[in-house]
Amino acid sequence: MTVTIPQTDVPPLRAAHVPTGGIYEGARELRRLPEGLPARPYDFFELIPQARTIGAEIRGVDLARPLDPALREELNRALLEWKVLFFRAQHLTSEQQSGFARNWGELETNPLLARGSSADVVRFDKGAGATPTFENVWHADVTFRERPALGAVLQLREVPPFGGDTMWADMAAAYDNLSPEVKDRIDGATAVHDFIPGFARFYGPERLAPFQDAFPPVEHPVVRTHPETGRKLLFVNTSFTTRITGLAREESDQLLRHLVQQAHVPEYQVRFRWQAGDIAFWDNRATQHYAVNDYGTHRRVAERVAIAGDRPF
Repeated sequence: MTVTIPQTDVPPLRAAHVPTGGIYEGARELRRLPEGLPARPYDFFELIPQARTIGAEIRGVDLARPLDPALREELNRALLEWKVLFFRAQHLTSEQQSGFARNWGELETNPLLARGSSADVVRFDKGAGATPTFENVWHADVTFRERPALGAVLQLREVPPFGGDTMWADMAAAYDNLSPEVKDRIDGATAVHDFIPGFARFYGPERLAPFQDAFPPVEHPVVRTHPETGRKLLFVNTSFTTRITGLAREESDQLLRHLVQQAHVPEYQVRFRWQAGDIAFWDNRATQHYAVNDYGTHRRVAERVAIAGDRPF
């Protein structure tokens, strides 16, 4: 599908092409830690696992307070081991939310998203009359950037009376369970990532065209190596990955169809039911996520802070 713009003074958009479909079968290996790394207890908080390989609730930490180096280091170990951390009833201000995220690096924003109450925060405000956006699709954030986000800190300001959960998928488990034949095909391969397919679902061409120069298509490894754990991670997603470099379109579509659907496997997932003031902190390098739009016309308000990342390798 090619998206065109009627105005003569606005350049046409690039094609927005995303394959769909996929099939799964057989038993799965569910390994949470890198091979050879033993599980260790945590000294500064209580950790409650939420699923086999991904997702843990952290109790006993007040995120409004500055983190001392030892606590920050242990939270980072928990993030690397569990990939997404949940903190109940934090009720942070935007400044406190940003301050917590800065413990992991510089912050970044996405100019295509609505700004929140401060420059570092983007806001997702859904309810009666709002256009449904950025939900019901598995993705990793901003993989169309040369340096995709390291992670994100999301807080729910207002929750609907039912629904509105968020799900995360473990992309290390997704890679581990690929067949040897598929691994041979994708190890060393690269794929093109483009912002247009992900946003063309929600924005008109006149809104997207001005960003084409700022966000040209980029290539990333299909299999990314985590810079801290060394684990191999499947690094393609439905929203932004358009094709595998060097393959004919039909062959690329067929392979991508299989790869992007790995996030749909329930054994790789965790699902979080929000309450107002809850925080989720996830490793965007190692996960994909999916906001479930099942709350009808009820209001759901979330604010997110993103942490700048590095170039995938």
